[in-house]
Amino acid sequence: MPTAAAPVSAYDGGLSDPVRGSQLVFRLVMDAMARPGTVHHIPALTRPPKPLYPVTGAVISTLADADTPVWLDPPLAKAEGVGDWVVFHTGAPVTQHQSEAAFAVVAAPKTLSALNGFALGSHEYPDRSTTIILQVQTLADGPVLEFEGPGIDGRIPLCADPLPQHFAAQWRSNRQAFPRGVDLILAAPDGVAALPRSARLIVPEA
Repeated sequence: MPTAAAPVSAYDGGLSDPVRGSQLVFRLVMDAMARPGTVHHIPALTRPPKPLYPVTGAVISTLADADTPVWLDPPLAKAEGVGDWVVFHTGAPVTQHQSEAAFAVVAAPKTLSALNGFALGSHEYPDRSTTIILQVQTLADGPVLEFEGPGIDGRIPLCADPLPQHFAAQWRSNRQAFPRGVDLILAAPDGVAALPRSARLIVPEA
């Protein structure tokens, strides 16, 4: 008779080599931010509780610290062990308020109601905005969206799925707030892509 898998402990499943692992992940995420829409493979360096992906665990473990509050969407906040795992492996406090979050982790993008509910920064301090880590199932097989802007040679297609509802309208609104606005890191099971607030979504001609 098969036995149920033991729950992942909050103390287990972190980066096995924290220095080298975080350096690798940081470099790949920064490259993704510098070249919006490009896909960067990240190996399974962590074993977080489900429904966090190993890639997502590696990203939040690398970026968050004691000075960066983290917001978890309801599926993650309710999942056994996820909040404790994030706190233990990052030192970051978990906040219940989107507007206080330096980082937000979203396991169910379609239920995310509004990007502008997060911190957008100010004109004086645009860096005081939320970076949202969206878990997606794919970065290659979703609907095609094209982007242009700094770091993009001409235009680049991005085929992530799923994305928040009315994403095109929400992203255009986010871009119009520039230099304020949120940044997105799209975390798939095998890698990441990024959409900094400077990326402009191309609206197809009617």
